[in-house]
Amino acid sequence: MQDNTLVSFFDSSSNKFYKLFSTKDFPCLEISGVRMHCVEKGVKASTEAMVRALGPLKGKVLDTCAGLGYTTIMIAEAPNVREVRTFEIDSSVIEIAKKNEFSAKLFSNKKIFLKNEDVFSGIRAFPDSYFDSILHDPPRLSLAGELYGRPFYQELFRTLKPGCILFHYTGAPGEKKGRDFKLKTMKRLEEAGFRNAEKIESAYGVRAKK
Repeated sequence: MQDNTLVSFFDSSSNKFYKLFSTKDFPCLEISGVRMHCVEKGVKASTEAMVRALGPLKGKVLDTCAGLGYTTIMIAEAPNVREVRTFEIDSSVIEIAKKNEFSAKLFSNKKIFLKNEDVFSGIRAFPDSYFDSILHDPPRLSLAGELYGRPFYQELFRTLKPGCILFHYTGAPGEKKGRDFKLKTMKRLEEAGFRNAEKIESAYGVRAKK
């Protein structure tokens, strides 16, 4: 059986095991057995779907959680985008991205500003109505619950320009058990001030407007 592992190591400081493995297109990151990308649909295809859900891209964009930088890079390649701000709290993920050829532009594209920081704290440095669009693709709820709560959603609302779009990737946790996580997310976004929240099934998430 062919081993498709590109990078793998255990970080004793975080007690996490990291693995980067090849797929039919973009490599997938796995942290302690949890995949950070949608391999079934295709990593590239799911990345494209999320970026497409934002609509026409321009100006300043926030990609909240960089990961390997796939969405950040794709957003930055839009000709009318001037800058993309993105955060990655995990230093090990950044080191893996540096070894991944498909992440190279995360470090070379002059439009991209990457910070090794928690976006929950980092977003507070931006003024009101700074971003023309926001893509929010956080780790799963059990790993980063604060990025699904009203206080953070209120920061997303505050920093987004009026009339502009937020896309929030949710995945489909609990759907087989009859839970509607997307609907719950839409309600929380509306409680934070967003309007016209709607499910975007093709991108496994929710879109809303300020």
